[in-house]
Amino acid sequence: MRKGLIVALLLSVCPILIAQQTMNNDAVIKLAKAGLSEDLIVSTISSSPGNYDTSADGIIALKTAGVSDKVVAAIVAKASAPAATPPVAAAPAGTSRPAGIDDVGVYYKDKNGVWNSLMSEVVNFKTGGVLKGMATGGMVKGDINGHIQGKQAKTSLTFPAVLAVFVPEGTEITEYQLLRLRQNGNNREFRSVTGGVYHVSGGATRDAVQFQPQKIASRVYQITLDASFGKGEYGLLPPGSTGSSNMGSAGKIYSISIAE
Repeated sequence: MRKGLIVALLLSVCPILIAQQTMNNDAVIKLAKAGLSEDLIVSTISSSPGNYDTSADGIIALKTAGVSDKVVAAIVAKASAPAATPPVAAAPAGTSRPAGIDDVGVYYKDKNGVWNSLMSEVVNFKTGGVLKGMATGGMVKGDINGHIQGKQAKTSLTFPAVLAVFVPEGTEITEYQLLRLRQNGNNREFRSVTGGVYHVSGGATRDAVQFQPQKIASRVYQITLDASFGKGEYGLLPPGSTGSSNMGSAGKIYSISIAE
């Protein structure tokens, strides 16, 4: 009775002991000749690293040594299994920028999901007076009128229009203004406020549009314009573009046209 318990204990720990070394054809033959059961040998093969000869001569040698078909099948399956590859560590969130966004500026995502640089346009400002012909009416103190040549932006997108802003060091995305541009002849115009839309209260006649930026990487924010914004001309005005003089000045703006 005692001898049987010792044998049972040895058989139970055998796979653990063998799993610490690489198995091969000779090791399996030794286990088979030692009288271990098929199930125990198969379990050992499955749980241990192995380097087996599964050629015709190797399999014949196993059968000649008394290894069962079930054990031979386990060897073949183990040898043909793909080697496990270590998992690739994910990059820490917010540390890597999307492909194509490599410098400060504004980008748009095309139909293929590729980020493309959005070229800026010149915008002329007039502060402290009235710009005749503006569809938004006269100015009040603190307002600015912007004037962009061309009836439409060169970049045309459809809903949802997805933009990305790579902000300069020390600049917040809330310092940018998203503006609805109004067509006036062969030009686009807007009326906004100095200092950014988040620093003052907006009026009904102003063309600033509220947006919800989503941070997708360090200093990179995504802005999505869905159908609720409505089709038309839009411009993204960087901070510091309006100047501080009451005289006419020029800056830059990033504009898009949304047809539908």
